[in-house]
Amino acid sequence: MFHKILIANRGEIAVRVIRACKEMGIKTVAVYSTIDEDKLYVKLADETVCIGEPPVKDSYLNIPNIIQAAIGTGAEAIHPGYGFLSERSDFVDEVEKNGLVFIGPSGDTMRQMGDKVQAKQVAKKAGVPTIPGSEGTVLKLSEAQEIAQAVGYPVLLKAANGGGGRGIRRVNNSQEMHQEWVLARKEAMSAFGSPAIYVEKLIENPRHVEVQVLADKKGHVIHLYDRDCSIQRRHQKIIEEAPSPKLSPDQREAMCQAAVKIAQACGYENAGTVEFLVDQEGSYYFIEMNTRLQVEHPVTEMVTGVDIVKEQLRVAYGHDLKYRQDQIQLVGHAIECRIYAEDPYDNFAPQPGNLKIVHTPGGFNVRFDNGLRNITHLSSYYDSMLGKLIVKAPSRKEAINKMKTSLEELVLAGVKTAIKVPYVVITDPSFKEGAYDTDFLDHQLEALLDQDTALDKPNRLDYEEDMVD
Repeated sequence: MFHKILIANRGEIAVRVIRACKEMGIKTVAVYSTIDEDKLYVKLADETVCIGEPPVKDSYLNIPNIIQAAIGTGAEAIHPGYGFLSERSDFVDEVEKNGLVFIGPSGDTMRQMGDKVQAKQVAKKAGVPTIPGSEGTVLKLSEAQEIAQAVGYPVLLKAANGGGGRGIRRVNNSQEMHQEWVLARKEAMSAFGSPAIYVEKLIENPRHVEVQVLADKKGHVIHLYDRDCSIQRRHQKIIEEAPSPKLSPDQREAMCQAAVKIAQACGYENAGTVEFLVDQEGSYYFIEMNTRLQVEHPVTEMVTGVDIVKEQLRVAYGHDLKYRQDQIQLVGHAIECRIYAEDPYDNFAPQPGNLKIVHTPGGFNVRFDNGLRNITHLSSYYDSMLGKLIVKAPSRKEAINKMKTSLEELVLAGVKTAIKVPYVVITDPSFKEGAYDTDFLDHQLEALLDQDTALDKPNRLDYEEDMVD
């Protein structure tokens, strides 16, 4: 097994990887920007290297500095976490060029599956249903108009190199196409360095369901079942649960096998996620593959008992998968809520500042993945997610009740947070019945936030009011 690895990330995911490494006897190297020196992940690592100033281009996206930090500390491999460089094929190339191991798929696989058009072609060749739309990138407005007319409005214009819910524009009719076409190409170029766009039929009121896969270097591929990620705001996931509450056993088996076929077709290695949309009739369509560890991986770990990060490390070193498919069983139900330092009453504006109190819930099968300390400075340079609260119970109903109790106990004081958002969602009758889709928050959030809840009580858990303001 590896003796030492470098983690090219920060915050809660860096903490997550460090803990897995410690359990496996692997030394860790943390990299940090000049304002992250006091963060928890830096304190937990065996060695640390400052890689630059706070702007991500100068630090967490600074490939030469990260590579040099790995070489200088004698690390054998690099774990990218999620975000930042985790899906940058040029980073993978540089890692391998310098004699290091990238803990993830190959650069070629990442290029293939990171291009949404190529990924769609892989799915089609594997016999997996895809959403009607363009066969490749669309270069002319007139071509986009013809395709939209053929598949029927509304359609989506999507950046071919997009991800994370960005680079997507809805077009409701032919009159809107010209304006949205110009904006979509501009956004794609700005966010992903390429104006390449493809056209897709909009599946209205779908569910977003994904399948976790693991693959080793010998071509063995297994799935770890499904997660429902339909509770989203502006294409950003907020609540995830495993398994999906609305899939029948036959649908689940078909989607999981489809995910395995796609992973096999692209020669995938390590952990990855195959994402689908499920329409109102129960038909499913491949949309993309995330070639990295997902933020929501803990819900899958909770219901399968598989430590995905440890499997990533084992596979990257060259070991065969530890599990056979028939050893993977779904046990119970898990829910994850992402907790952000954002003000939901001010268009979810990020809330930089000093987090003064961290009180986390506990109990049987309650987990709060985070990188916080009691005095933690939250910078405007980085993502505003504070952590992920995950619970597991024997049934979905019990999991919802456990999450409600846990959210009521969670206190993150000193800045405004959006804890109330997942709380009002999981206590809503529609969520309890599993009757939700990706548009749920767009239609319901304002009314849900108007509710008076246990979270609105002043001095909750007797913390000083000036610490909560």
